[in-house]
Amino acid sequence: MTIKIGNAPCSWGVEFANHPRNPSWQTVLKECAEAGYKGIELGPVGFMPEDPAQLGDALAEHELELIAGVVFRAFHDVEKWDDVLDGTHRTCKALQAHGAEHIVLIDSISPRRASTAGRATEAEQMDQAEWAAFRNRLATCARIGTEEYGLTVGIHAHAGGFLDFEPELERLLDEVDESMLKICFDTGHHSYAGFDPVAFMKKYLDRISYMHFKDIDPTVKADVIKHQTDFYEACGQGIFCKLGDGDVDFPAIRQLLLDGKFKGWCTVEQDCDPLLNPDPLGDSRKNRTYLQSIGFN
Repeated sequence: MTIKIGNAPCSWGVEFANHPRNPSWQTVLKECAEAGYKGIELGPVGFMPEDPAQLGDALAEHELELIAGVVFRAFHDVEKWDDVLDGTHRTCKALQAHGAEHIVLIDSISPRRASTAGRATEAEQMDQAEWAAFRNRLATCARIGTEEYGLTVGIHAHAGGFLDFEPELERLLDEVDESMLKICFDTGHHSYAGFDPVAFMKKYLDRISYMHFKDIDPTVKADVIKHQTDFYEACGQGIFCKLGDGDVDFPAIRQLLLDGKFKGWCTVEQDCDPLLNPDPLGDSRKNRTYLQSIGFN
């Protein structure tokens, strides 16, 4: 099987580089390897050392490959454009230094969209001019990643941002050239948004370059949508459950990947609040065991 399984710092609760609740980057690398993974994402740039020698030695110590990095910034906000570009270039440089292939673009959570995560019919929409500028910012960063750094760029839909729901993702895919922008497909966020991950994959598998494996607790999902719960509060309530415990059909996803001859990395992401979900190592081990039980070696 040519599919490799990795993990990401968000499984240890790392969403922002300097948050005081973060575990150390050394702990994340150590526990990722102990849980049986061979690859890890960079996490938010600045969380792990940006000195290539320092991070390279640590990756080698734990026999881990750097897989990808994520630019999780406010693409929707023109006033944050300098911050978006900073995150893009720094992430690209870090990935290039370690021979990683994938960079993932995610529009971060917007106050205008946070309470309507999972509620497509109620979410505020951009007007045509705002959408065009938003699309162009994403396309610019995709071009930077591909042309300046030689990386594969994937767009990632995310709850609470302006690229959340399937029609928005499809619109972007139609408007930005496939040679420049692939898909990093997150199974959990697609379910959170109220759409069928398997059906989407059947339609777009040829454009998917990278996978995020995430599961959704349907009971928690129904509750947080009903109460318009903040995304991070929903994480604390366990909306992203252990793989196999939620509503994502991972055996069907595995078969689709095999049938489509998918090659490369599928990265586990169990977003959590480390103060409320205190056993990321245990969860990461259980997620690895589950994937092995359904045929991901």
